[in-house]
Amino acid sequence: MNFEVFSIGTSGMMPLPGRFLTSSLVRRDGELFLFDAGEGTQVSLKMLNLKWKKIDAIFISHMHADHVTGLPGILMLSSQVDRDAPLYIYGPEKLKDYVEQNRKLLDMYINYEIRVIPVEKGLVMSRPEFSVHAFPLHHTKPCFGYALIEEKRRGEFFPDKAEALGVPKGPLWGRLQRGEDVTLPDGRVVRSNAVMGGERKGRKYSYITDTAYFPEIAEFVKDSDILFCEGMFDESLKEDAHSKKHMTAGEAAQVALDGNVGMLCLQHYSPRYSKEELKILEAEARNIFPNTILTRDRMRFDIPLKD
Repeated sequence: MNFEVFSIGTSGMMPLPGRFLTSSLVRRDGELFLFDAGEGTQVSLKMLNLKWKKIDAIFISHMHADHVTGLPGILMLSSQVDRDAPLYIYGPEKLKDYVEQNRKLLDMYINYEIRVIPVEKGLVMSRPEFSVHAFPLHHTKPCFGYALIEEKRRGEFFPDKAEALGVPKGPLWGRLQRGEDVTLPDGRVVRSNAVMGGERKGRKYSYITDTAYFPEIAEFVKDSDILFCEGMFDESLKEDAHSKKHMTAGEAAQVALDGNVGMLCLQHYSPRYSKEELKILEAEARNIFPNTILTRDRMRFDIPLKD
């Protein structure tokens, strides 16, 4: 079952040539989940040749232009394909007004249902195999980070153990794999845990942008396989970062370290940094958290199954 993360855009405040505004996309077992939709999101998605017109849900962090200006175009172009399921859009309370006013003022032709759902801290989407959680950040407007978390998977089934216990191959194996104990024709009971390994952890992706640093963020993103996190400024501009309620690359790395994440992907860079100067941010983060990636637009990251 695939679990891929695509960096759609990495710039903060304004788009640059080769650096669109902040957005990322998760493709999990064929479903698509978009996180933020800054200017240029459509272009980047098209360049990646993703089936983005059938995005299942969109998660908006906050109501600043560099995170939502790409949304109206996505809504309009999604009408060019047949769509039976509603499009769910999650985000701050004002997001619903933004979507409705754009539909009205731009006279959008929309041939599918749009459901805009205000988020609060905690569970925002629940599926049998995974869930999406929101957590509050500290910015100049109400702002949320998100974590997509898979449920634990059943342990590995050991056929040799089942055979050794005299369980015939067939339906009884399936029941054991589903966690059921079975009774054999001779009356013996075989416990599921006798032929199954322990539960296996699911995968986790977390997304953070536009926030001042605070230690509790690490708990929200704890044990993420991949953390996309803003690192807008270097340490020499720490005072500027704090006044605007943003994080430095070093602070992003501290979040990754304290949260025991697998990989930190920096994003949402200030436009003041040229392509070459972004290496300053990378170096500062790696001094604290070595497994840091200086994320570029349209990079792809795979999260493999564990065990």
